[in-house]
Amino acid sequence: MKLSTKGRYAVMAMVDLAQNSAGQPVSLADISDRQAISLSYLEQLFAKLRRAGLVQSVRGPGGGYKLSDSSEEIRISEVIVAVDEPIKTTSCTPGASAGCIRKTTRCMTHDLWEELGHQIHGYLSSVSLSDVCAGRIYAGPMRAQNMAAHDIAAE
Repeated sequence: MKLSTKGRYAVMAMVDLAQNSAGQPVSLADISDRQAISLSYLEQLFAKLRRAGLVQSVRGPGGGYKLSDSSEEIRISEVIVAVDEPIKTTSCTPGASAGCIRKTTRCMTHDLWEELGHQIHGYLSSVSLSDVCAGRIYAGPMRAQNMAAHDIAAE
């Protein structure tokens, strides 16, 4: 599965918004400068995020966008889904009678890839904007070993 720039940029922009808002609106121009994302692209993404109820727009001087809910409540999966980024690892249409092979049957590895998609969605649903902002992302046992080795070497 490859996440497109649409999903990655939406998450980057929302994390930036969570880190820099302090309850006040943040301009898309500021996010654009900090994250090196085109302003026109951000405008398109934030229109979708607003329609999904994840952000609110504030008009006028000092206007911009702010989160609709706390960063602890907004899940990364919600951001990705809001910008129409499917979390999908199979080429078949879910629930369709057609399959992966010649449009009639599912391939032998279909269930493997479908479960991977469920695992990815579950993981992204377990991570909040706040988790990303605070660096509370678990990177697995190898990272824990590397961090422990780094701590020992620093002593």
